[in-house]
Amino acid sequence: MSMQQTLPLPGVAPERTGGYRRDHLLVAEMVRPGSRVLDVGCGDGELLQLLESRGIDGRGIELSREGVNGCVAKGLAVVQGDADTDLVNYPDDAFDYVILSQTLQATRQPKVVLENLLRIGQRAIVSFPNFGFWRMRLQLLIGGHMPRTENLPASWYDTANIHFCTIKDFVELCEQINVKMERAVALDLYGRPVPLNLPWWVWNMFGEQGVFLLSRGGQGK
Repeated sequence: MSMQQTLPLPGVAPERTGGYRRDHLLVAEMVRPGSRVLDVGCGDGELLQLLESRGIDGRGIELSREGVNGCVAKGLAVVQGDADTDLVNYPDDAFDYVILSQTLQATRQPKVVLENLLRIGQRAIVSFPNFGFWRMRLQLLIGGHMPRTENLPASWYDTANIHFCTIKDFVELCEQINVKMERAVALDLYGRPVPLNLPWWVWNMFGEQGVFLLSRGGQGK
């Protein structure tokens, strides 16, 4: 597995830099300028706007009508669609990158969605909240209730998230379906990368979220 270190940016506020979320900045850094990108579950279009500001040709798909309307009002090329049902309609290799940002846990078939991402795009970038994060574990251990954090604020009965996973779970899924991890970064509570030279169990404990650059097994460039 080939991974690159991303150093924390000194003197910046936690979680956001220059008005953008730190995970969005990391995702944008992984995309080559001039690439064609599909952002699946693009929400309010913040990531798409960041990508386009860097000379990237971005398209989006979003489940909520409110999100689609907001994106279109910003001049973004976004259509309404569902990652679980509509990705099958996209042809092979239609994009250079397909991004699934903070959406994997809300899909009904995460494995199938991940396979479609890497069919549609030459590479995929996936980020998700890590359910193995120490605060999650502590709330379960001490509080005895389903965890709630800033990244996962909804109560268990009112959440769109149906497939929580840990960084360890995701790594094992990638190995199972022969996906190559070209780069992997775990971000801590303040949006800072967990040191690369630490073992996976440390990432799984102290990474609040994971961001992965993926390609088809044996076809990384």
